[in-house]
Amino acid sequence: MVTLRRVLAISFALLMAATASLLAIGYFHSDGLQWLDLLRVGLLAVSTAWLAWGAVLALNGLAATRTRSHIPPSRPPAPVRTAVLLPVYNEDSAKSFSHVAAMALSIDRAGAAQHFDFAILSDTNDERIALQEEFYLSRLKREVGDACRIFYRRRQSNPGKKAGNIADFIKTSGALYDYLIILDADSLMEGATMAEMVRRMEADPDLGLLQTLPKVVRARSFFGRAIQFSASYYSPVYARGLAMLQGREGPFWGHNAIVRTRAFAQSCGLPQLTGKPPFGGHILSHDYVEAALLARSGWKVRLDADLRGSFEEGPDNVVDFAKRDRRWCQGNLQHARIAGAPGLKGWNRFVFLQGIMAYVAAPVWALFLAASIAAPAMEVIPDYFPVPGLPVFPRVEQANALALLTGVVGLLIGPKVLIVIDGAITGRNRHFGGNLRCVLSTIIEIACTSLLAPVMMLFQTRSVIEVLAGVDAGWPAADRDAGRVSLGEAWAASWWIVVVGLMTIGAAYSFAPDYLFWVMLVAGPQVLAPLLITTTSLASHALRTQLGLFVTAEEMTSSPVIQLQREVLARWHAAPAMDADQIFAEPSPSTGIGNGR
Repeated sequence: MVTLRRVLAISFALLMAATASLLAIGYFHSDGLQWLDLLRVGLLAVSTAWLAWGAVLALNGLAATRTRSHIPPSRPPAPVRTAVLLPVYNEDSAKSFSHVAAMALSIDRAGAAQHFDFAILSDTNDERIALQEEFYLSRLKREVGDACRIFYRRRQSNPGKKAGNIADFIKTSGALYDYLIILDADSLMEGATMAEMVRRMEADPDLGLLQTLPKVVRARSFFGRAIQFSASYYSPVYARGLAMLQGREGPFWGHNAIVRTRAFAQSCGLPQLTGKPPFGGHILSHDYVEAALLARSGWKVRLDADLRGSFEEGPDNVVDFAKRDRRWCQGNLQHARIAGAPGLKGWNRFVFLQGIMAYVAAPVWALFLAASIAAPAMEVIPDYFPVPGLPVFPRVEQANALALLTGVVGLLIGPKVLIVIDGAITGRNRHFGGNLRCVLSTIIEIACTSLLAPVMMLFQTRSVIEVLAGVDAGWPAADRDAGRVSLGEAWAASWWIVVVGLMTIGAAYSFAPDYLFWVMLVAGPQVLAPLLITTTSLASHALRTQLGLFVTAEEMTSSPVIQLQREVLARWHAAPAMDADQIFAEPSPSTGIGNGR
């Protein structure tokens, strides 16, 4: 059944690509088919197949039966040991450690504290932040008390980054635990959800990894709230569609997931690729590789999108989103060296191809736009008298162009429209403010996405070019609290996008004036990039409080663990801070694992 679904999904994407190609050939052929037109057809086919793949995931998700439900926390916890791992790297210590406090207290309330330990795995290389980590570790232990055991370890060097840190933990302490729940520094999970993840692992001995669908929370800006709404409203549908196709080879997104320690230790040793970064060295996007290695060893990897109580935070502005995206781009393109590894499942190789295509799609669209502007300048003078007699005039296939445009737009926004309709039929929209607010939120989100898409296209195109040119982005520390971007900062980050947009408009005016209106839909937002970046980074509390837009289910019914974390952090901020001299004077807390400080 899974194989049939995969064949049908891929066939749909290829069919849409073929249809777009035929329509494009019919339109381009009206004034004579040139080699540049054939290039445009090829680029359009690739882009359409990618859009259709996203659409087919949504269609599968809408068709999926919602069979599994969140099981109440009243069920007794499984009598096994689980370590909750929180890797940190130059993070805001108060915030990250307050997340641990909230989760530990939540697990205690779920009656499972005796089965869970927390391990904070630090790769921090800033001594000032390292001192703060030790200080807030003391506060964390006082806050949690006897609810859960808390361990801390800081590596003096950090080879392999996050993956290397987790691998070190498994080598030194993994034998103590049946399961590992892997988090990010901004992750939050309900204790009942973590207990339920363990139960599901225990119920399926073949299950090596179980991935939840994290919901984005605490967005403050317009940009952040648009992402938050998308993650809460659209993503569950797309995730169900993905789950229908995955079979035993599901995804791993690197956090908010549980792994069977034995399976992970036996299967997921990551090699260091030969050569220098960006294509050599440590594997950046290690999560997809680890999922593939688990599947290669015969373990099942599964995404359970129905598991609630799994949260993360997202970037609040375009600049920080693009910085994170740059690292992901390098990691995904690096998979080109891994996709041919022996023994991998065919679906995992296809997943690597999808990850690569997620970034290659941007330069493909950019090339299509450039080729479309250049094509009119290369037109040949038509021969109206190919044979003696009556003239033969070229046909202008406007119907083909209209059908092509309609199809592309349909693939882009059609799934979102269907999700709104499905939400109205099933009553799901009630959790997002009602039908009217869902419609308005979706319209605004589509408008925001459409304006920012040309800007993100150039950010991603530059990322791909940099990786292919051998530029290594490394693994910079995340600024998770970055908010408003000033106009000067936006200009510094995007002035080159403005230049590209102006050059594109000038080229269209000179070589393809008939296409100028359509080109402006892309180049116009690029010229306005600094203003768009600044405007969308502004706080937008009125969207939710006054207009009721971009409301999410997580806001309609507040999660207890989020409230717990907010209360803990407020208490810590209200308490007197400790200076560096006091930290040095106190003995370092015992970790109990690995090479503790």
